[in-house]
Amino acid sequence: MPYLLDGNNLIGLFRKTSRPSAEDRQALVAELAERLRRTRARAILFFDGPAGGRATTMGTLIIRASSGGSADDAILREIEKARSPGEMTVVTADRGLARRARDSGAAVCPPEEFFARFGRASGGASPPESAGPVDVEAWMRYFEDEGNRNRE
Repeated sequence: MPYLLDGNNLIGLFRKTSRPSAEDRQALVAELAERLRRTRARAILFFDGPAGGRATTMGTLIIRASSGGSADDAILREIEKARSPGEMTVVTADRGLARRARDSGAAVCPPEEFFARFGRASGGASPPESAGPVDVEAWMRYFEDEGNRNRE
């Protein structure tokens, strides 16, 4: 059962930023790779925009850029091309993506549950129990920029 991870959403929740940097992406990738290393679970981590070219593999973690669309769209395309969409689990706190994933036949898992399921990375920071307060102003500035809007 592969997990489809909404990378920018996870960064926003756990790194508390609306504009993920390369450092934020690297920290999330390292955390996920370490957590998954001790398991047989497979996951595909999707990021909005270019993430340095082709897909990268770190053990059972595959990192992909959305390349020409949003990460949400890339996740939904992955579900659509699956033989058994019901065996896929989308990890996101984005209600819109969660609804669309369920409508496509996939399961949805909240990020907190996913991180709890795979324990703490050795030496890594543990995500908070709750995402805590959201910097609404930062998100408003982010979405005021036309380049950051999801076009459907």
